[in-house]
Amino acid sequence: MKLATLKDDSRDGQLVVVSRDLTRAVKPGFVKTMQAALDDWDNFKPQLELLYADLNEGKANDAFEFDQAACESPLPRAYQWADGSAYVNHVELVRKARGAEMPETFWTDPLMYQGGSDTFLGPREKIKMASEEYGIDMEAEVAVITGDVPMDATPEQAEKEIRLLMTVNDVSLRNLIPGELAKGFGFFQAKPSSAFSPVAVTPDELGDKWDGKKVYLPLVTHLNENLLGKPDCGVDMVFDFPTLVAHAAKTRPLSAGTIVGSGTISNKDQSTGSSCLAEVRMLEIIANGKPTTPFMQFGDRVTIEMFDSNGDSIFGQINQVVEKYDPKA
Repeated sequence: MKLATLKDDSRDGQLVVVSRDLTRAVKPGFVKTMQAALDDWDNFKPQLELLYADLNEGKANDAFEFDQAACESPLPRAYQWADGSAYVNHVELVRKARGAEMPETFWTDPLMYQGGSDTFLGPREKIKMASEEYGIDMEAEVAVITGDVPMDATPEQAEKEIRLLMTVNDVSLRNLIPGELAKGFGFFQAKPSSAFSPVAVTPDELGDKWDGKKVYLPLVTHLNENLLGKPDCGVDMVFDFPTLVAHAAKTRPLSAGTIVGSGTISNKDQSTGSSCLAEVRMLEIIANGKPTTPFMQFGDRVTIEMFDSNGDSIFGQINQVVEKYDPKA
């Protein structure tokens, strides 16, 4: 099943069921928002699935053309957004580029930060920043949306609570990160609003490319129409999604609608490219002693998309332009 949230005059938008080929949609008359559906998932899921089946068979009343540009992120705001760093290869490259050893615990205990979740960007919304000097970067990721997860849940329990999957552009301001981390209190200003794919999908939509733990498909990122990378999400993922969700729930329960991200997709095989500019620059430092690739500038466009085995888009496309922030606009 595929679900999206259309923009309207409310903060949380209008939930719609989207056809498998992303061409048609229909509003469910029995639930208004994505969060409301997640809050009572056992009740609403079967009803939404029936509507999804009718939509794909051309039987849904009041179906209309689906426009990805009219979408909010599937959850325009969420109770919680926790982003992990499951691809330790990415972390290892970061530290190697600055000559730092990586603690052995990074291979056994996930890194995770709590991001801002009150103002997600829409998948076609501009990335507005006051200055290019912040070091504006994309991070192409996959994320899951959970149901209610009890505190101290096991990975097996966490797996049962994975409701939906999305792709992510976790915008990062690289030049602000060192100063914030030096304070020993984590990210804040360096992590502005993230954007999620137009569509969220139930795990069964991925077929055998989802094993309950990982997505075994490439995530394709372009910068200004030039391929940046297409690493496979199932390769080199040290911490799978149930492990990440369980890690987030170690000392607190997670409410339905919690989003947990994978961190930047990264493969050891460098021929697959990169999912962020920081990694490109790290490899340049390791090879040549200094980076030559700049971070994103005003006017740059980033696209992030995942395709199935037939070449069809699964989640729709994140497509964002970087623009100078005008507080008067």
